[in-house]
Amino acid sequence: MINFERFVLENGLVVLVHEDKSTPMAVMNILYDVGARDEDEQMTGFAHLFEHLMFEGSKNIVNYDGPLQKAGGSNNAFTSNDITNYYLTVPAQNIETGFWLESDRMLELAFIQEKLDVQKKVVIEEYKQRYLNQPYGDIWLLLRPLVYKKHPYLWPTIGKEIKHIEDATLEDVKSFFFTHYAPNNANLVVAGNVSVERVKELAEKWFGNIPRREVPKRNLPEEPAQTEQRRMIVERDVPSDMFTMAFHMPARIHPDYAAYDLITDILSSGNTSRLYQKLVKEKQVFNDVGAYVMGSHDPGLVVVSGKVDKAFAMKDAEEAVWTVLNEMKSKPVAEHELQKVKNKLDTREKFSLMNVLNIAMKLATSELLGDANMVNTELEEYNRVTAEDIQRVANNVFRIENSTVLEYYAKKNS
Repeated sequence: MINFERFVLENGLVVLVHEDKSTPMAVMNILYDVGARDEDEQMTGFAHLFEHLMFEGSKNIVNYDGPLQKAGGSNNAFTSNDITNYYLTVPAQNIETGFWLESDRMLELAFIQEKLDVQKKVVIEEYKQRYLNQPYGDIWLLLRPLVYKKHPYLWPTIGKEIKHIEDATLEDVKSFFFTHYAPNNANLVVAGNVSVERVKELAEKWFGNIPRREVPKRNLPEEPAQTEQRRMIVERDVPSDMFTMAFHMPARIHPDYAAYDLITDILSSGNTSRLYQKLVKEKQVFNDVGAYVMGSHDPGLVVVSGKVDKAFAMKDAEEAVWTVLNEMKSKPVAEHELQKVKNKLDTREKFSLMNVLNIAMKLATSELLGDANMVNTELEEYNRVTAEDIQRVANNVFRIENSTVLEYYAKKNS
């Protein structure tokens, strides 16, 4: 049981506190309710660009990393299509340093053209290295706009194209900041060797005077139901062919989400999973293959992907995958197989929650999804999933007309 207390400042900032006196450390996690899905389609990559800019100094603090390092702390951040998350770890007695730093950059960044230019170059280089010049790096640049036609999940977090980052102006950046980076569009979790009373005091002192901002209500276009299979064939300079197939599935808070997640565990969690046993070990169609859910806050994807052995054609790989998926549709999963993946998930989750930073992140995400106590109840949702649920959901998702296929071929030497 993860114990926590929740309170809200007058400016709308939600604060959650988890006390753990067994550690000398404290963590702060600030989750902003903004991701790539909130960008303009002609100005993408901004949420990720901001992840970089937020470390370039704020209104009153020129250097973010220096003071934190002097206080014995470390920090990092990540961006997704749904959220932007910043976190730091520091000796508990120095937690006020974290409040000082995080509150000032929530108040206002140091909007300086030279710093923006530097970070634009950094992001553009990252785009080239990770998405254009790395083997298989462009898969999601290709697949997202094939799978999504209306919803802004159709571009990746890095952005649709480099030009959008190149063209970003200081005014664009300011507008994005004051639209989305607001106390009433964020939650703060403090966990570790802290007290609720001290966190309340520090939250009021450092965040209480930051003004609320007019955050527009999110009104994203709904993705229409897919009615026929989609397919793309590409050739790249990569070591081996890769097969990827994506299926539309419901949003993260849908009642069947746990069943979708468990389906992908049955398919690919460990060497006893169905895809590994049947397609890697027995038939040797794939050198490696896996399945996963994207975990998107809006309706997302189930993905099956793997590198095809050179002895097999792409169509053989696709047929082999469908054989495994169709078996899941036609036969109920054995109780011991379902229980095995539930046990593995339970162990993984409990081990993860032995770390205060993981607890803080989980509380922040759960709060954003509507109920911070999901950190305590989520496993119950998984344990309630039955074999009948698995078969029903498999039949709902694994339909040809709901599938999108990317055939990614290695160039043949001429």
